[in-house]
Amino acid sequence: MFFFGFSAGLPLLLIFSTLSVWLREAGVERSAVTFFSWAALGYSFKFIWAPIIDRLPVPLLNSVFGRRRSWLLLAQLSVIVAMIGMGLVDPAAGNSLLWMALAAVLLGFSSATQDIVVDAYRIECVEESMQALLASTYVAGYRVGMLVAGAGSLYLASWLGTSREFYDYQAWRVTYLIMAGLMGVGVLTTLMVSEPVVNRAREEVQSLSDSLRFLTLFVLMAATFGLTFFLSANLFQSLKLSVVQGGALVGFVVETGRFLLALLAALSVAHLATWVGLAERVMVSRTYVAPVRDFFDRYGLKTALLILLLVGFYRISDIVLGVVSNVFYLDMGFSKNVIATVTKTFGLAMTLLGGFLGGMLTVRYGVNRILFVGGILAAATNLLFMLLASVGPDLTLLTVVIAADNLCAGLASIAFIAFLSSLTNISFTAVQYALFSSLMTLFPKLIGGYSGTVVSSWGYESFFLMTAIMGLPVLVLIWLLRKVDKRS
Repeated sequence: MFFFGFSAGLPLLLIFSTLSVWLREAGVERSAVTFFSWAALGYSFKFIWAPIIDRLPVPLLNSVFGRRRSWLLLAQLSVIVAMIGMGLVDPAAGNSLLWMALAAVLLGFSSATQDIVVDAYRIECVEESMQALLASTYVAGYRVGMLVAGAGSLYLASWLGTSREFYDYQAWRVTYLIMAGLMGVGVLTTLMVSEPVVNRAREEVQSLSDSLRFLTLFVLMAATFGLTFFLSANLFQSLKLSVVQGGALVGFVVETGRFLLALLAALSVAHLATWVGLAERVMVSRTYVAPVRDFFDRYGLKTALLILLLVGFYRISDIVLGVVSNVFYLDMGFSKNVIATVTKTFGLAMTLLGGFLGGMLTVRYGVNRILFVGGILAAATNLLFMLLASVGPDLTLLTVVIAADNLCAGLASIAFIAFLSSLTNISFTAVQYALFSSLMTLFPKLIGGYSGTVVSSWGYESFFLMTAIMGLPVLVLIWLLRKVDKRS
């Protein structure tokens, strides 16, 4: 799981921060650079194609490697191809940004697919009591992969001779090719591990024709969702401005409506395509409807709604704060070197320590108990940022705050991953976990988009107090869930 985590964490920053630095060094306009963030939307909407991975085997590879390993190998090879493709494109050359964008989209889609399969593999390969330890090991590898792709790739590119003053495409080319080579860690792991033993006898074998028709249906749904979501941006932006000037709460509600509209459009296209016979109604129902129905059947309406609320808002305190954290450090007067050393490198060590601690405590005391403790700590550590905001740029206090915040965040994250894993039915592992993990960050990210507005209006101290208070309803949800769900 550590090596799988490494290969899953490696591609993320090669789409975000590292690629942004490369494009800016190549002289690409800032407005064009921001469009590349869309390449990673696969992480947020991976639940749309997770049913494909759960239901359809990979031709030829499935008979050799099995369901999970064949999809893993296909995703990892696609990641390597995308990284090589990005490395072979010089963004400073004329008309090259389109090819870079296509390669970046392929990288985001392939990497999100790898995440789906790794999550499913982790849940299926061991019993529930071991999920916390596997999750902590996976997160540790993921963080190391992000560190290599983030700080490591920038150090490597600089060492090879590129800079903002003297742009050298060959340095970036070699850097991305080396990153592609490091994906071999994941490929070797996939080839060496065994396929999880899961009883799929009750699944019906799909013909090639049915599989292709279903794949076409998925492409139509994904395209409809994406086009509706992006093309409605100006409309919903105007709606936000006309309802309340700068109203964060109204803005959040409007953005939620935009997401639901895109989802409704995709479902409508699926219904129409099924009606005209593009795909069999029974197959569509088993793939998209059955996983949701199974979840509500197992837990009942009341418990299921409590679980979904908890999944959607458990990480609200740290995600909303994290959106403005780097801006806060700069505003406090900390240098970029201090921020990199304390918040990134030292912070990573504390997160890993918290993750392993969370894994051991969850095995010892149970998921729900550590979930509650993690919720308390995640909200309480935000109060330390209030103290830092009032004191100013004190390096010792910053170190203490980062140590406490990252340690507690690591602990809470592992308990939460184990909790999400326990919610899935082995028959719908990939679909249900992809839904949960997408919901986990969707609403906090929507709210976090208005963090800057709140800080400008209220100041940092009031903002940090607000993020801590946001965590209190989460504790109530955990307490209510423990009354109806007796897992310890």
